[in-house]
Amino acid sequence: MMNLPENKKIILFDGVCNLCNNAVNYIITHDKKDVFRFVAIQSNLGKEIIAYIGIDTSKIDSIILYLPQKAYYYKSQAALKIAADLSSFLPVIGVFQFIPTVISNWIYDYIAKNRYHWFGKKESCMIPTPALKSKFLL
Repeated sequence: MMNLPENKKIILFDGVCNLCNNAVNYIITHDKKDVFRFVAIQSNLGKEIIAYIGIDTSKIDSIILYLPQKAYYYKSQAALKIAADLSSFLPVIGVFQFIPTVISNWIYDYIAKNRYHWFGKKESCMIPTPALKSKFLL
């Protein structure tokens, strides 16, 4: 089994997506309680976690929030769970929690489908600065 940090929530993200990288940077800045660790979906550890929880990434093109040995969430549910741990998003959560998951996932899928076109794509995964290295799992 993978050696993951205890009591941390793992965010698996698209490491070549500019929108996703900007979201990761935003989360890091606002993660005042040091709740999250990050893994690029394209990395070996990312692939190992995805295989372990049994997600078919050809069918789910999404951010994944993994709570080791407890649960995992993807699409809009992952985004809402992540936002719940960021104090800057509390007012937004109140509005979005009342939208049915089918609708919020449709919105999420629409953005995910167009993210490379709208925001661009990197040639390779983001390399964290030395100051942020502890937030990323390799």
